[in-house]
Amino acid sequence: MKFYSRKLIKPEDLNARNTLFGGALLRWIDEEAGIYAMTKLDTNQVVTKYISEINFISSANQGDVIEIGLGFKKIGRTSITFSCEVRNIFSKQSIIKIENIVFVHVDTHGKPKPHGITLDNIKPISNI
Repeated sequence: MKFYSRKLIKPEDLNARNTLFGGALLRWIDEEAGIYAMTKLDTNQVVTKYISEINFISSANQGDVIEIGLGFKKIGRTSITFSCEVRNIFSKQSIIKIENIVFVHVDTHGKPKPHGITLDNIKPISNI
């Protein structure tokens, strides 16, 4: 798993308990995974199809820095699947783990469309 982006937890990211609001974290994950899907499929015509069970392991507090990690899992005819882990950058303690996030390549009408990418021609992680 490669960790691509970092976020500073600010007051507007907190819930009523003054810890990281799960909705903010899921928004960041969806955005980061969407960008990753776009770079792997070489198109911005992708949508989130599925996010598997979300396992909140711990939380983060104001002033903490978190990092979002994504791992390529598989490529389908119209889809691409990743796993995700978010952790505290300093303690390396996991905050959340998601086994599967699936994005689908779509046409102008929002219908699934083959992306033409295979394991043989998918961009390596180092080129992202």
